[in-house]
Amino acid sequence: MNSADCAIQGRLIPAERLGPLRETSFPDTDCDGLHTRLRDDGYLFLRGVLNVDDVLAARRTVFERLAAVGEICEPAIDGIFTGTSRRKELAGDLGRFWQSVSEEPLLRVVSHGEPARRIMSAVLGESARPHDYLFLRPGVPGRATKLHYDYPFFARGSQRIVTVWTALGNIPVSDGPLVVVEGSHRFDDLIEPNRRINYESSSSPRVQLTGDPIEFARERHARLLTADFHAGDLIVFTMTTLHGSLDNHSSINRCRLSSDVRWQPAADPLDPRYQGPNPPGTTGAGYGELNGAKPLTVGWHER
Repeated sequence: MNSADCAIQGRLIPAERLGPLRETSFPDTDCDGLHTRLRDDGYLFLRGVLNVDDVLAARRTVFERLAAVGEICEPAIDGIFTGTSRRKELAGDLGRFWQSVSEEPLLRVVSHGEPARRIMSAVLGESARPHDYLFLRPGVPGRATKLHYDYPFFARGSQRIVTVWTALGNIPVSDGPLVVVEGSHRFDDLIEPNRRINYESSSSPRVQLTGDPIEFARERHARLLTADFHAGDLIVFTMTTLHGSLDNHSSINRCRLSSDVRWQPAADPLDPRYQGPNPPGTTGAGYGELNGAKPLTVGWHER
């Protein structure tokens, strides 16, 4: 990991605020060890646990769909952004288009297949199942995801949900991979207000993490943890682990491609917003509510 390539919100991360994600060996670590590491760190970073050929097939099929609407150059698997889009012209309903991309069978082999199910059953210590709703994230240069907690937005069913973030191809730090705030699963002053949210009230308190993430980390005596991800890697983290992404400042206009799916014990209640053949999603708009449903040119500016 080259620290000179690690930037967040337009600033290089100082060496003292940057750290590597701690790797956990799987399947060498038993269930108790996985539980302990997840409790202690708030995440599990698992290297090379998915079949690389399957991951690359998923990457290819997603980028081929985006190449067909003029957003990705050929060969599509390289993920080079064209800076243009014909998605609105060619794809019709953008939500339906994005749902069809997100439900590509080769992608679902990676995100929802038996290898992921086996890993998550070991992590949770019992039979696991995923949400049907998948968050597919193609990140063009200049785009990043701000720091946030996933709790409580996926917690209407099970209280034991975790997120699985999967690198769909190699993602060096220059391309804006996941970043985790060290120890953030113990920031009770930020987490507890989220636990009091009443879904039926528009006036319930919500913690909005704004401002400079580097200064935030300094104030918390924490580091921003990340890695050069490779095809086959995934990271599991709790709903109360603060995370986001580094800036994608690829010198060749390469898109970062990743997905995240919520997993839970199969015995726990399901949240109907994220299940079924046409899951309504958080707002009821289905896949149309996701940033991925927007053309890649939205919010992008030539550098």
